[in-house]
Amino acid sequence: MNRHTAHELSVAGTASAASGRPQVVIVGAGFGGLTAALELAPAPVNITLIDRRNHHLFQPLLYQVATAGLSPADIAWPIRRLVRWQRNVRVLLGQVSAVDRVNKRVWMDGRAIPYDLLVIATGASHAYFGHDEWAPHAPGLKSIEDATEIRRRILTAFERAEMATDPDLRRWLLTFVVVGGGPTGVEMAGTLAELARKALAADFRAIDPRQARVVLVEAGSRVLPGFSEGLSDHARRALSKLGVEVATGRPITRCDSEGVMIGEDRLAAATVIWAAGVAASPVADWLGVSSDRAGRVPVGSELALSEDSDVFIIGDVALVEDADGRTLPGIAPVAKQQGSHIAKVIAARLGGRPPPPPFRYRDRGLLATIGRRAAVIEYGRLRLKGRLAWWLWGIAHIYFLISLRNRLIVATQWLWSYVTFDRGARLITGPASSASRPTK
Repeated sequence: MNRHTAHELSVAGTASAASGRPQVVIVGAGFGGLTAALELAPAPVNITLIDRRNHHLFQPLLYQVATAGLSPADIAWPIRRLVRWQRNVRVLLGQVSAVDRVNKRVWMDGRAIPYDLLVIATGASHAYFGHDEWAPHAPGLKSIEDATEIRRRILTAFERAEMATDPDLRRWLLTFVVVGGGPTGVEMAGTLAELARKALAADFRAIDPRQARVVLVEAGSRVLPGFSEGLSDHARRALSKLGVEVATGRPITRCDSEGVMIGEDRLAAATVIWAAGVAASPVADWLGVSSDRAGRVPVGSELALSEDSDVFIIGDVALVEDADGRTLPGIAPVAKQQGSHIAKVIAARLGGRPPPPPFRYRDRGLLATIGRRAAVIEYGRLRLKGRLAWWLWGIAHIYFLISLRNRLIVATQWLWSYVTFDRGARLITGPASSASRPTK
């Protein structure tokens, strides 16, 4: 250990000992981590909230940024602003690289942060099923940077097609492939089709954006496999009405700068968007414990490690089963409820009270939208589809936005887009693209 790192370690340890209050370190300010921090406001603890970005992101609406429906600031908020009045929280911007469970320290950018109780809520990243070389050609959708990069590629494709004189090049540029038929893929494909057929329809002179080809590829037998078969069929029909081609039952076998291979068939496309799989952040490696194939770490009823009850794991990185033995999905309601649960566990433990009942997820249902006026909702035995489901989907997403300001902005933007079909966030940012089709 170098002198600088040793000094930082010494300072951090001294600060922890001098406070006289238990130190709770929360890694990740997503839905789960932020909920835990906010609900620990009255607890007699010092909280260190660590995230590699300075903002909390409402990921369910990230595809709206990628398709120019919303601006990044509409669905993201500075973490410091969210906890500014909570005096027992400090926020650190940094990247965690390791956890020392023996000495109870988290390593962040060469600095050791001591803890008495540790909460890990670091979420998931894209998974390419062993083909990481596909990543540059098929960006996923997990961050603002991802969304603005996808938006850049989509809008640039139309701009380049406007200047192209070769019909084959123009067709290639106006072909878009979305890989993955889950909620993210369905929402992305439907909204992308509407962008081409409505918002951009009258903006170009040499091309007709309505001729753009949008293909949704799902390796399974149907889209939205987590929904009932009836709602899945409805979603497929709704996508078809929007002009989306749905290809099911065949996986992607190759992805490169020219397009994709669907099984043995080549599909040339300038823009490929990945929505097919995720993998948990490397928490298992940090902790030296086992995980499942997706990198999720098994936890007990208190959402703590069986090997170490002072380490809690929640959200996309936790492997938790419901009462029927099914693994809980990596969605916002699960993470928020888990964050709330461990806040109760920590408060009870520090207060010398009995722990709360074991964690049990209260199902809030599944929602997915297929463009404007169409959505599907499944809540227990309740099945909704069509325009009513779309309005309920919109109300639910606006409600769960974290501030009144953003609720008003998003509601106004959606109302304006609903009436006019306009999408005002059509900004091309980032590096300029090449003007010609890459060669084999």
